[in-house]
Amino acid sequence: MVIDPRFSVLVSGYTFLESPRWHNDRLWLSDFYTHQVLSVDLQGQVEKIAEVPGQPSGMGWLPDGRLLVVSMRDRKILRQEADGRLVTHADLSSIAGGHTNDMVVDSHGRAYVGNFGFDLMGGGTPQAATLARVDPDGSVRVVANDLYFPNGSMITPDGKTLIVGETMGNRISAFDIQADGALGARRDWAAFGPLPTLTDIGTVLGNLKAAPDGATLDAEGAVWFADAIANRVVRMAPGGEILESISTGALGAFACTLGGPAGRTLFICVAPDFNEHARQQAREASVWMTEVSVPGAGRP
Repeated sequence: MVIDPRFSVLVSGYTFLESPRWHNDRLWLSDFYTHQVLSVDLQGQVEKIAEVPGQPSGMGWLPDGRLLVVSMRDRKILRQEADGRLVTHADLSSIAGGHTNDMVVDSHGRAYVGNFGFDLMGGGTPQAATLARVDPDGSVRVVANDLYFPNGSMITPDGKTLIVGETMGNRISAFDIQADGALGARRDWAAFGPLPTLTDIGTVLGNLKAAPDGATLDAEGAVWFADAIANRVVRMAPGGEILESISTGALGAFACTLGGPAGRTLFICVAPDFNEHARQQAREASVWMTEVSVPGAGRP
């Protein structure tokens, strides 16, 4: 495949790469259908960090450096101990309406975790979802309701605002973070169109102007997000102005993050589509890189 010369390929040959994080001078990734958490250096040398039978997704780190990773299918957060073992950190099965998904961990070790809200791959009827907070002791509580597929969660550098992309909601939402980790009322960070009616997945997708998937903040307060329905990554200002849009051509873009030595490398997870059955059988997912002008900031 010929790709835009603005991009270079960091790694390829995976099932469906998600949740990129720049951490300890390496890019960390989840590969959904090989169930692996990976890290890779800028020369493309890959290290396997862990295997997550329940399918890995979002990740973050406790203040003491231990990895937290979402185990999607069993709706848990796992913690990697110093000896490499994965243990259950929290069980969200009582409050998650679908697979657990993206996650961001704050400087206190509190994890904010979304879920699908319904059985996306099984053809379920779309439903609004909850957002959970997992405290460092593993306790779980719902901190927001009625989100339309919460995804691409970020925390501003001052630790005071949580920003959440709603992939099926035509919007990016923001919440004030209180001192105890509770969230204030939801507000629009940006709105692209009306909230879709949750009837069936085809209708919902057909009414989206953009579908913010994995996302990252930059030092000017803009958000880069992968638009899961338009084969592009978008840099957006608060309020919704598109500052930059980069096409990924024939491949879909499903997550992105900023990293690299200067924080200006935009890493993009690409694949032909997000169809579970197709991705399980193929090895067509890659990470592309391109340089941008404003470095990353905040978490992740």
